[in-house]
Amino acid sequence: MNKLNFKTYPELKTKRLFLRKLKKDDASEIFYLRTNDIVNKYIDRKRPKRIDEANEFIIETLDGIKNNKWIYWAITLKDNPKLIGTICFWNFSNNKKIAEVGFELNPEFHGQGIMNEALISIIEFGFKTIGLDIIAAYIHKDNISSTKLVIKNNFEVDNERKDKENVDVLIFTLKNQTINAG
Repeated sequence: MNKLNFKTYPELKTKRLFLRKLKKDDASEIFYLRTNDIVNKYIDRKRPKRIDEANEFIIETLDGIKNNKWIYWAITLKDNPKLIGTICFWNFSNNKKIAEVGFELNPEFHGQGIMNEALISIIEFGFKTIGLDIIAAYIHKDNISSTKLVIKNNFEVDNERKDKENVDVLIFTLKNQTINAG
């Protein structure tokens, strides 16, 4: 069984982006992402009413990282430390070989390839560093942008897996290519 260890935080860099640890200073941006109607159109979650709820989310998220329950990155542009989105691995399987990816992006940055760049980076991290066999993405059937994003990155609809709680969600999976090659 794989054992996750995020004690040393894995900061990731791409051509334009810096994926870093979430900070308490990110509360206003987290609040914005978690309350914005465009970002949350297809996400079923409780929206914060006050900024302290965003602070509580950050504390809970950092605690989960410390306890190796998930890994959660703040997405920033390399030349600006302000959070513009987030991306994470969570819902790890018991053997830590399967994880769900989650992501959200400030609408001002939609259509610029930012989430694609971030996703490519964490897919590589997930397969090479964590040792995942499968990355899953649960996407609402009407969320065309997220569907296009995962398909562009070789995810396929997994017809064998269904979200019994939400029939409007499609489950996409990406298998580690080293498994498929062997």
